[in-house]
Amino acid sequence: MDHSDHSHHGDHASHMAAGTGAAGGASWSTAVKATLHCLTGCAIGEILGMVIGTALLWGNVPTMILAISLAFVFGYSFTLFAVRRAGLDWKSAVRIALAADTVSIAVMELVDNSIIALTPGAMDAHLSDGLFWYALLGGFAVAFLITTPVNKWMIGRGRGHAVVHSLH
Repeated sequence: MDHSDHSHHGDHASHMAAGTGAAGGASWSTAVKATLHCLTGCAIGEILGMVIGTALLWGNVPTMILAISLAFVFGYSFTLFAVRRAGLDWKSAVRIALAADTVSIAVMELVDNSIIALTPGAMDAHLSDGLFWYALLGGFAVAFLITTPVNKWMIGRGRGHAVVHSLH
């Protein structure tokens, strides 16, 4: 009898139990991982949106709308592919990605774009200007610090990324 298949299921079950954060809520490391995961998708989408909008000579508003839209698309897709790999059907995977990432991405984008908007000259800076990148990266750093406790709280209540981590 081949035991390799059965040992995988045992590992998966123990990982699922470990990922739920049964008694004391979520660990900070879990929250940090979930936030970094989300931040990576957000950053890729947002930077891509800024690059495309700037390349097409769009104004600030359409460029920001594109950047935020792409941040959500990439943020969701990172989670979507992770849960699809875990074997979920598309409908369940989409539902989990929306549940896990909506608050996280929304907080991140709100904070990041507020910082860019409030940094003097950042909205008018070009991709070749240091100011643009400092405002963007500074915004992501602050967004990370604000979003991590939000994710920790949500995961600790079995919401958000807790669902995703139970599938890894």
